[in-house]
Amino acid sequence: MTTIKDIARVAGVSVTTVSRGLNGYSDVSEKTRKKIFEVAKELNYSPNTLARGLVMNKTKTFGLLVSGLDQSSAKDNITFNILSGINKFVGECGYDLVLFSTTSTKQREKTYTQLCRERRVDGAIIQGIRTDDPYLREVVESDIPCVLIDIPLTSPTVGYVTTDNVLGAKKAVQHLIHLGHKRIGLINGHDFAFVSQQRLKGYEEALEEANIPINPEWIGNGEFSEEAAELIALKLLEAHPEITAIFSASDLMALGVLRAARKLGINVPNELSIIGFDNIILASYVTPSLTTIGQDTFQTGYEAARLLLSILENEQEPRIVSLGIELKIRESTKPPKSE
Repeated sequence: MTTIKDIARVAGVSVTTVSRGLNGYSDVSEKTRKKIFEVAKELNYSPNTLARGLVMNKTKTFGLLVSGLDQSSAKDNITFNILSGINKFVGECGYDLVLFSTTSTKQREKTYTQLCRERRVDGAIIQGIRTDDPYLREVVESDIPCVLIDIPLTSPTVGYVTTDNVLGAKKAVQHLIHLGHKRIGLINGHDFAFVSQQRLKGYEEALEEANIPINPEWIGNGEFSEEAAELIALKLLEAHPEITAIFSASDLMALGVLRAARKLGINVPNELSIIGFDNIILASYVTPSLTTIGQDTFQTGYEAARLLLSILENEQEPRIVSLGIELKIRESTKPPKSE
């Protein structure tokens, strides 16, 4: 196996010069650096990244911690898109990516810091974590750089990336109001998600600005689950047949609302308009196709990785990235029959 000593011998320079040249130090001239790389290529040199990491205290590896990753996550493709965005960025900047999953049981056995140090990652991106998760406090107190997705916490070593969830929810409800709907229900996510709080706020702001009273009885908790949303929607629509439109805080829950309407013999969109949030792949394939608020989850992952690198390199830039949204009008919304 070729070592840097072999490169130094062939190139006629010291081992220290080879090491500094390969690692991009500015005190090695461009001519010498070029020669070092040419010799390294000729000798089929492959750097020992583990040894280099031990010496430099850097492994050029990001960790992605996903809480509650399971088979049901595949249906909304959000985690996959975020992972793809992260993977694209780390590939462009010469880093590697380690995926590790966590559960509440694992968290009682191992701290966030222990998890990161065992995997020898330079920093971590955390996605899918609840606001009541014990790792959140550890993230802020740890000296390991971290970027959170959809959790609004910052510190010198912590940043976050999110979508403008308030505006997105507001635009969804405003779309229904512009169509003529006034009796608009909400199927929200669970209470331990930052996006639930933000999307509820957007829903309420849209109604208040249109001088439409907010009826708490028209708001249900779908837990970001298709099955839970279906059950809640069945109860909501049976108890309140006056509702003419429902804003669902995720497309996955909107699919559950569609199933509930079908079971109750309610025609969508002639008798009930439904609008979702996320613009997952299935949104355009269901019947009727789902009107929704699109967010770029691929870009979310890309920006999370970019922000993490900027924190690692001590760049002075904002620790918060907020991405835009887009209203996607399809077949599941139309004016009500009568108000």
